[in-house]
Amino acid sequence: MSIDLNQIIEHDMSDDCPVCRTQDLVDMVLLPAAAAWEMNNGLPRFSLALHGAAGLLAALLQEGVPRAEVQAALSTLLDEIEQQIAEDGVLGGPTQGSA
Repeated sequence: MSIDLNQIIEHDMSDDCPVCRTQDLVDMVLLPAAAAWEMNNGLPRFSLALHGAAGLLAALLQEGVPRAEVQAALSTLLDEIEQQIAEDGVLGGPTQGSA
């Protein structure tokens, strides 16, 4: 089974963009749940983010996706995240819902 990571990380700019839907799910559900779970269980902040992400990426490696491809995709995503953080800083922070 061949996995095309570019298909998973590239926006298609449609209303049904899988990248945007995935990012929304992570931002609205997974991050707050992970933060609450860490706090309630006395875990260091971001421990689930780091180890959870590594565990999820391990699934790609187990499926036979070469580590270099995983690293390249992750590097692309991190570049986009850093760019978005910089843009949010210029605009006064991340969006807080619709007005």
